[in-house]
Amino acid sequence: MKSKISVAIALAALWAGQALAQNVQVKDPWARATVQGQKASGAFMTLTAKADTTLVGVASSVAGVAQVHEMKMDGGVMQMRALPKGLELPAGKAVTLKQGSFHLMLMDLKVPLQTDTTIPVTLRFKDAKGVESTLELKVPVSTSAPGGDAGGHQHDMPTKP
Repeated sequence: MKSKISVAIALAALWAGQALAQNVQVKDPWARATVQGQKASGAFMTLTAKADTTLVGVASSVAGVAQVHEMKMDGGVMQMRALPKGLELPAGKAVTLKQGSFHLMLMDLKVPLQTDTTIPVTLRFKDAKGVESTLELKVPVSTSAPGGDAGGHQHDMPTKP
């Protein structure tokens, strides 16, 4: 009888975790393509949670280390760091992970990230009650964001006549 109750509790917890993850909408995910020998890259997307949630972790089988990062200017110096407490996703507010801001950092890459392929990325969330869940994604690899936006870092380059 105890094993049936344990299974029921485990299934309920799994369902609750999946339900939470389904409460986070992912829009326009992409990861930056790399060149041979490059050991790090970023992944970007827009996340919208239905209820207050925190993105507490990320994992990918193509990276030895994956972290939720922040990039910001501090005294004229660009600094990048992992967010040890995660990234808050306020209910109903779109949070964009983009270059020069919040993003997913994929380090110690095991393979080059090739354009027109996808990579597996698992996002880990925690809701306001402390319930954790995961969301599995297949993230397209590209040289620029969907729609051709390079994440706000496009520069006009002179063209040859």
